[in-house]
Amino acid sequence: MTPVANFSSIYLALLAVIGGLLLLIAGGESLINGAVRLARRLGMSPLIIGLTIVAFGTSVPELFVSLTAAVQGHQDIMIGNVVGSNIANIGLILGVCALLAPLTLTFKEVRIELLLVVGGSVMLMLSAAYGFFFRALGGAFVLSLVSYTIILYRNHMGAGNGLSTEVEGITKNHKFLLTALLWILLGLLLLAGGSHLFISGAIDVARFLGVSDLIIGLTMAAIGTSLPELASSISALRRKETGLLIGNVIGSNMFNLFMVLGLTGLIKPFQLSADLLRRDLPVMLAFTLILVPVLYREGSTSRWHGALLLGGYLLYCLSLR
Repeated sequence: MTPVANFSSIYLALLAVIGGLLLLIAGGESLINGAVRLARRLGMSPLIIGLTIVAFGTSVPELFVSLTAAVQGHQDIMIGNVVGSNIANIGLILGVCALLAPLTLTFKEVRIELLLVVGGSVMLMLSAAYGFFFRALGGAFVLSLVSYTIILYRNHMGAGNGLSTEVEGITKNHKFLLTALLWILLGLLLLAGGSHLFISGAIDVARFLGVSDLIIGLTMAAIGTSLPELASSISALRRKETGLLIGNVIGSNMFNLFMVLGLTGLIKPFQLSADLLRRDLPVMLAFTLILVPVLYREGSTSRWHGALLLGGYLLYCLSLR
């Protein structure tokens, strides 16, 4: 589908992209602020917060952008956004953070999440080989993530962290609850407006520059919607919450696969380009698999791991054309 211009010049289109990104970043921060307030009052560990609240919150821009792109008929931007974001989360964000400081986390703590991401990546590759993402698969993806979240929550409840006491306290503190919900609502509104503005500008940039929707999704959309993950990861690194940082990256990739793609496919099944199977999907899977031996053998990253991840990401970007 040929993009239709919404703006009269490349400058206005770029301004729309930048404005959309700023709204997405602000929306992501607002959403996380409200969600983390509730999560910490519930006594959740940094890793659990990273895997769920922060990861899902920072991935909401991908969800809004992907749904908007799919509804507007730009499926390549949608799929490129998800795949490119997953690659950027590990190669760019985790690479940069590992260069700045060692990231400590054992494989045992995130083995289920890594297995889910690998499994979802393989299922997506099989769908790309067929050329189509079916509604039934989208439903299975969404159900898998919902089931994972419920099981994780129940296990956390069973660990005896005083959750019921905290919930009771929150229920009594109506002002605290209202403030957190207002932050979340503001974030959702900013994300909705930012995604619409960003997609409109990105489509016009693609038209003016003669770049395909898929490349726009893999680069501009992917990096743009990953900015909330980068901001939250650097913030976690400053606080030495490496469990939250790695949990954010892995959880975001899990959310992108199972919720963003799953919900989009459930609403509107889509075709998959063969180019994804030749280059982008294997790269996404490879970046995930790299984490397995690093966390299994050493339980932490070093600066050369960061250099490897970041260098691999830069090489991947150079291969796009």
